[in-house]
Amino acid sequence: MHWFKQRWEIQQNWQLLYPFIGILAVLYTAYKLALVCFKTHIIYTIISTIATSIALVYFVLWLFKRLKNKWQVTYRWQMIRIFIVFAITGSLSLVVSKPIFEILGFIKENFNSHSLLLILYYILKIILVLPFYIILLIFFGWLLNEFEFFYNFASKMLRRFGIKLK
Repeated sequence: MHWFKQRWEIQQNWQLLYPFIGILAVLYTAYKLALVCFKTHIIYTIISTIATSIALVYFVLWLFKRLKNKWQVTYRWQMIRIFIVFAITGSLSLVVSKPIFEILGFIKENFNSHSLLLILYYILKIILVLPFYIILLIFFGWLLNEFEFFYNFASKMLRRFGIKLK
């Protein structure tokens, strides 16, 4: 355990929560991906889940190496916290915006008549989900004590769209 704490630069035991949540998220993601391919075969699902989990862990560790200096985080466990905020925000922004879109009649079935309309639907959906995403990103960043990082990240994202917060 000492090696693990030292590797992830963990000073207090409560910080172990972030790697634990990260491992659970990787396992859940790998399981859901395995179900896409092997719904009926439990053995194949288990083997695929294990293999995908290992691949995802290597991918995430590679991302840590690339992004730690770019994002200028102090500790490695903060990277996990940042990834958790991105995961929660990405999923929740779609969940929050879906009922609003349905009330407005902005549903996929209304755009299925032509393939170009379907492409337009997805482009508009990305544009319309963006405000929910940014608000949730800053909120969950604040909630998990990474407000400054996510405020700067959201500001940079909005500047790329031609919108300035300051």
